[in-house]
Amino acid sequence: MLDSPKTQVPMSVLCDGATTEPRLSHPEGVAVDGEGNIWCGGDRGEIFRIAPDGSSREVVANTDGFCLGMAFDRHGDLFVCDMKHAAVFRLEVPTGKLELFSEGVEGHRFRVPNYPAFDRRGRLFVSDSWDFDASGPGIVAINPDGSGELWHAGPFRFANGLAFNADGSQLYVVETFRSVVAAIDVRPDGSAGEKRDLAVLPGSYPDGLAVGEDGSVFVGCYEPSRVLRVSPGGDVTMVGEDVTAHMLAHPTNIAFQGDSLIACNLGRWHLTKIDVGLRGVTLPPL
Repeated sequence: MLDSPKTQVPMSVLCDGATTEPRLSHPEGVAVDGEGNIWCGGDRGEIFRIAPDGSSREVVANTDGFCLGMAFDRHGDLFVCDMKHAAVFRLEVPTGKLELFSEGVEGHRFRVPNYPAFDRRGRLFVSDSWDFDASGPGIVAINPDGSGELWHAGPFRFANGLAFNADGSQLYVVETFRSVVAAIDVRPDGSAGEKRDLAVLPGSYPDGLAVGEDGSVFVGCYEPSRVLRVSPGGDVTMVGEDVTAHMLAHPTNIAFQGDSLIACNLGRWHLTKIDVGLRGVTLPPL
């Protein structure tokens, strides 16, 4: 439950793409590379690279679809979920080569692959939101060679953002239309364990997740336009909210850049920088 007064940390527009080229087309997914560059997707399949300070941007590749969540692996390749193609693409950043990586695993074809996250073993976890009006499976785990399994069948009420805690022992997952951030235990062998609700967020429709170095889970909420912070014990506080939906305009995915969060705004054409004063967790090298 949200049990504290509203707070507002400093926020600013990092990159405004409403009128300057290339335009930012209602960005939803966001990821930050090792050099601090910000990557986000567009509603026509654009994959943008934006300078760390937001001063420049370029279209690096295009899926010719609708980009959702994205994440980097340890090698620096970018993995992008695409709603139109119901698939995950891999972008080899140094060469700009974009290729289809996965349309699902044996026994489970993606419907709405929404968000990717890597575990400590290098497996790619992907949430399949399935359907706006019905619960369904699930979370897929994909090996580097493209093989994999339906890791957790749910059912989930629109599985969305994913994030691992620092030691990889828990996977957090958003269920947007249940207004919940859930936690799933990851067993020592990598299989799915017990699932529980970490935080119930009545009146909010959560979307993206990012985990801070103190174990806090930050939640981008599509509606109302707000970012929340959930402690490891499940206490919820307000990071920031914009009732006008301008600075925060239906934020979806969020990602750490240094001690700030970068939020995509599906409702407008810009990225927002949120000064949370905390760094995100990073997975150790293989």
